Amino acid sequence: MDKDSSKGPGEQALFAGEAWFDPIETGVRGRIRGFIEELVEQELKAALGRGRYERAGGTNGHRHGHRKRQLTGSFGPVEIAVPRARLRGEDGSTREWRSAVLPRYARRTRQLEALIAGAYLAGTNTRRVQRALGALFRGAVGKDVVSRAWRKVKVDWEAWAKRDLVGEDIVRLVLDGTVVRVRLDRKASSVSLLVVLGIRRDGQKVLLAVRAMGGESEAAWRAVLDDLVARGLRGPEFLIIDGAAGLEKALAALWPAVPAQRCTVHKHRNLLAHAPERLHGEISADYTDMIYAESAKEIEARRKAFLRKWRLKCQAVADSLEEAGEALFAFTRLPSSQWKSARTTNAIERLHEEFKRRIKTQTVLPSAETAAMLFWALLASGQISMRKVDGWQSLGQLPAKSMIDLAA
Repeated sequence: MDKDSSKGPGEQALFAGEAWFDPIETGVRGRIRGFIEELVEQELKAALGRGRYERAGGTNGHRHGHRKRQLTGSFGPVEIAVPRARLRGEDGSTREWRSAVLPRYARRTRQLEALIAGAYLAGTNTRRVQRALGALFRGAVGKDVVSRAWRKVKVDWEAWAKRDLVGEDIVRLVLDGTVVRVRLDRKASSVSLLVVLGIRRDGQKVLLAVRAMGGESEAAWRAVLDDLVARGLRGPEFLIIDGAAGLEKALAALWPAVPAQRCTVHKHRNLLAHAPERLHGEISADYTDMIYAESAKEIEARRKAFLRKWRLKCQAVADSLEEAGEALFAFTRLPSSQWKSARTTNAIERLHEEFKRRIKTQTVLPSAETAAMLFWALLASGQISMRKVDGWQSLGQLPAKSMIDLAA
């Protein structure tokens, strides 16, 4: 009666003896060990100018054995043999060779540190992260490892948030906010993450700022923008915004002469909100024909047609379109190759969507700072990547001074 009869013979042996040996895991780790050792070996070969056991003249140094190193990555813990060597300088002196592939004192890969930090940032405490990853990495991830990884991420985050922006050649800014739930004073509260995305002259998108604020007021946005300017950000040539009143006021006060494009997707939603559902399909078709016309002249003509039609069918829709003014069509001042990327705040909206997908299992994040850090960490760790904007080849051209005629 001492035996557990609820388990069959196969289940009882699953975690014991030979049944626990996994040839796939063992084989994969062996291949990984060999791959890492080969990477380091090739790096040393290039530094010395000759391979192992080769006796070519005029070498840059000499080998002197190996040392064992323990490395833990997303593949688990492995022990590798790292070659040692001394390099000869031009003055005849020698120095110890250091691998760039496997930096000195590195015990974990950056991917593993990002994994640990991501679990911690998502609201899991140190002990829970250790328990969750301990079995997977055969005890190589302890409480102290988790704490060190977290401290390193926090130091990197603080350095990033204060970095100098003088050298950033930013020509365009995309600004938008999103709401997340965090714990403040031991209560779940909603805060706004204000995000500023920069577009360099070569078309590459770069995250410039992410701040947790109480809302999207003019004062909140002005605090974010003033910090960017204080760190050396030069005035952009073009702005893309979601149409929030606080953001518009903050930008108008700081850069009054810079053209600002109001997101056409956000305005589309506004139009639909002013009409009964039965008219939504017709409004969407007319709006799309106008916004996605091939030339500025066509956009101008279709805008006038839109206003004439909807003043008769639903005055509120026409009024909503007119309310946006020239900001809805600022993209027409740019070369047509840039219109696709300049019409909307989609560049940031995609980041918001991916961020919320990653945190959807956490109904409430531990703190406001944690929310901002997690947003940044997903990009900094490479878990979310950003490509160049469409039409980047013409980003060097300044926006035209004139735009479409808004007279209805």
